[in-house]
This record gives sequence, structure tokens and C-alpha cells, in this order.
Amino acid sequence: MKIKLTSRDITAIAICSALYAVFGYLTAGLSFFGVGFLPAVLIPAVFAALYGPWVGGLSGATGIFIRDVFVHGNAPLSLIAGVPANFILFFLIGYIYTKNISLKQALTSISLATIGLVASSIILLSNANFVVAMTKWTGGVSTRAFLLTFGLTVIVSLVITAVVSVRWKKWRSYAIGAIVGQIAGGLLLSITIWLVSPLFLSNLNIYGAPVTAIYVLPIFVWTIATEIPFILLVGPPIIKVVQNAFPTLHYRNKPQNKGGTND
Repeated sequence: MKIKLTSRDITAIAICSALYAVFGYLTAGLSFFGVGFLPAVLIPAVFAALYGPWVGGLSGATGIFIRDVFVHGNAPLSLIAGVPANFILFFLIGYIYTKNISLKQALTSISLATIGLVASSIILLSNANFVVAMTKWTGGVSTRAFLLTFGLTVIVSLVITAVVSVRWKKWRSYAIGAIVGQIAGGLLLSITIWLVSPLFLSNLNIYGAPVTAIYVLPIFVWTIATEIPFILLVGPPIIKVVQNAFPTLHYRNKPQNKGGTND
């Protein structure tokens, strides 16, 4: 796939990167019953749908790097772990959004994601050491509240994806792109953090230093559970409002369904 960026795309990348970095910085400490959420991810997700995969991917990569420098100051870690993971996440959202995903393909993807995430969550939440570490890290939030919030986040995300894919054909590709992108980006992020932790995470106070292989799964599930609700819930309404206000703002390769509309 060739990179074809117009002046409009470059402007969009600059704006999206700035918004992602600033909003990500301002909401860095947002949490609910101990589960930290990252609402800023909806910004590059929206731009990926409006302007295409390259704009989404490059915006996400640039924005997360700027945000990380100001939040934790570990620029090498961000370049190695955060930047590639964010690029893949938002690139895939923009790329898959251009495809006409069939209901069968959507249900297959959701089923596989459900099995993987639910199984991973059960393994994760049955790890007493992880739960204790998270409870301590979140300032003494009760284990029950933490487990309930985390579990409901995973379940609600999967239910939303299924409902959107079945009920609203227009947003089916976006929903599947969000799931596939989150899984790919989250897996890359979790494995990378584990591999490079001896080099860059000597002062990490969450899991201990360095991060051991047992925490690849927790980081993976945690990343998906704390990001995807915003991409799925808030993304489509914003995209629809923007496209209604600016009818020409549709990614140029978005195919039109034959014999009907996407509504």
C-alpha cells in the first residue's frame, strides 16, 4: 500500500496529533473504581475513519509520543512500545472502515474476540498477585469494585460491538476495525513492554521491575478494556455529526453499498 498524503491529510495529522496529545495529557489520571480509562483514543479513531488509515496511524503514533513525554517522560519506551502500537491500532481502524464487512465476517470476528478476551480476563482476574497490585496502585480501591468495573468494561465492549455490527450496517466495519485494531495494538504493546522492561522500566512501581512474562496478558487485556469503550460509544456519533456538517469529508476509498444505503 502506497502512502498518498495530500496537504489536507498533513494538516489533519497535525491537528489530530495535537488534540490526542493534549487531551491524553489532561485525562491521564482519569479512573473509575480503580480502572484507568483513556478517552483520548477516540480522537485518532475518528480521524482514521474520516481521513483514512495513514492519517489515523501517523496521528496516533505522533500524538501518543508527545503525550507520553509529558506524562511519564520515558521517550525511548514510548518510541519502542507506544508509537508502533498506536500506529497499528488506528491504521487498522481506518483501513477496515473502508471495507464492506459482511455480517458473517463480523460475527466470526466478534466470536473469536469474545472467546479470547473473556478467557484472558478470567485468567487475569484469577491472578491474586495482579489484583492486589492493581488495588494498591489505584489508591486502595476495594478488590470487589475493581473486579466488577474491569469485568463489566470487557463485557460491555463486546456487547456494543455485537449490537453495532448487527443493527447498524454503516458502522459494522468501524466496530470490527476497532476490535481488530485494539487486539493487534494491545498485543504488540504488551509484548514490547515485557521485552524492553529491563532497559526502560527499572523504576516502574506497578508490576515491579522488570516486567515478567506473566504480565503480558494483564497489560494486553487492560489496554483493550480501558480504550475500546470510547472508540465504540463516542466515535460513531462524532463521525456522523462531522460528515453531516461537511458532506465532502469522506475518506476517498470508502466504498458505497450497492442497492441501498449504509443507514
